[in-house]
Amino acid sequence: MNPLPATLAGIVGASRVLVDAADIAPYCSDWRGRYQGSAQCVVLPGSTDEVAAVVRACAAAGAAIVPQGGNTGLCGGATPIGGEVVVALTRLRHVRAVDADNNSITVEAGCTLHAVQEAARAAGRLFPLSLAAEGSATIGGNLSTNAGGVQVLRYGNARELTLGLEAVLPDGRIWNGLRGLRKDNTGYDLKHLFIGAEGTLGLITAATLKLFPLPRAQATAWVAVPAPAAAVALLGRLRDAAGDNVTAFEIVGRTALDLVLKHIPNSRDPLSGRPPWQLLIELSGARDDLAASLESALERAAEDGLVADAVVASSQTQARALWALRENVSEAQKIEGISIKHDVAVPVSRIAEFIERADAALAQGFPGLRIVCFGHIGDGNLHYNQSKADAESNAAFIARTEAVNRLVHDLVHELDGSISAEHGLGQLKREEVLRYKSAVEMDLMRAVKRALDPCGLMNPGKLL
Repeated sequence: MNPLPATLAGIVGASRVLVDAADIAPYCSDWRGRYQGSAQCVVLPGSTDEVAAVVRACAAAGAAIVPQGGNTGLCGGATPIGGEVVVALTRLRHVRAVDADNNSITVEAGCTLHAVQEAARAAGRLFPLSLAAEGSATIGGNLSTNAGGVQVLRYGNARELTLGLEAVLPDGRIWNGLRGLRKDNTGYDLKHLFIGAEGTLGLITAATLKLFPLPRAQATAWVAVPAPAAAVALLGRLRDAAGDNVTAFEIVGRTALDLVLKHIPNSRDPLSGRPPWQLLIELSGARDDLAASLESALERAAEDGLVADAVVASSQTQARALWALRENVSEAQKIEGISIKHDVAVPVSRIAEFIERADAALAQGFPGLRIVCFGHIGDGNLHYNQSKADAESNAAFIARTEAVNRLVHDLVHELDGSISAEHGLGQLKREEVLRYKSAVEMDLMRAVKRALDPCGLMNPGKLL
């Protein structure tokens, strides 16, 4: 009999070590249902010291570890492959400190993103990281995948929002780097090793994050544009006019919106005429004239042919309804069925070229294709997904995933882009990335992995 679960129970308590198949099952499947694995047990530590003791016990037993937060990842990065110990960090959910004068907050890894946002708001501050799964996604997972979300345009991604980290290393030592400093030039900035590493170098247990003043005003609009090129041009105009007040600039293709209208109750198309491309634009800041400024900018853009139609939200209720259309695209796709998904980034200046060329090449190679394109056009990150409408044709199409990926990813690479903008590599792209990263880059990444995790026990089979 494997003695490890009993050892772990001695650390965290018997009720915090799950061994029955039914109890373990939710931790062994990813959100999309694409990856199914197995674990010898699931352990739920309640403090950093318990995490460290669990890691030491696993290291002594030679047992691999899969860190897991809210399990909302989209690349199988938090799904065990077979026989690992899943260390679920959802009990580490304390807000340790809020320093309003320093514009920082220190939270444990199991705090949901929404809980951190609310703790910041209670102190009169904004934590700007925002994404559709924020009610269940945890800060540890957000940092491990360097999450982006809808406000990267203004505030940056998770890496840029992090001042310090606490992490448990693969040998069980605790590194306390919870410093709330904007300047600390004393050697390697170690926190960046763990951000975006998908749990392959250690377990993030806490973080000190940047806060910002709460915006006094917001203006939200749903805008029809004739083509992605017009969207890029409009973005440039708005940023010239409003600067950092442009906090979100999202694009939603017609097919993406149609799936939301089909599957999400109480959804309504804000505009008539079924425009092929829509934008969700948000301005926020201290100015009280943001709505008027946005309306004026859109009117001028309409005169120049960049905008076909638009509606500016007149209340928070209307703004939330517009945001729900964008945020429910992934959920609507999940209901509709499996698709081939791409989370890519290209320079903003080349977004229109990517969409035009990729659409044409896919249509030629795979007739009858349905393309769902949406995402964060303000920072060059598109979610570019393909399927066919009927189940039989779609099954045959999904079987050609490798050919579809090759076409899309080769074009992304040609345009100096990335095949993973914000979702990470996980299991999904760990082999695919070898085609696009240089041998030098891969050697450096493997060297870091060997230095921190020489026994290869941290989240094996992911990223590398």
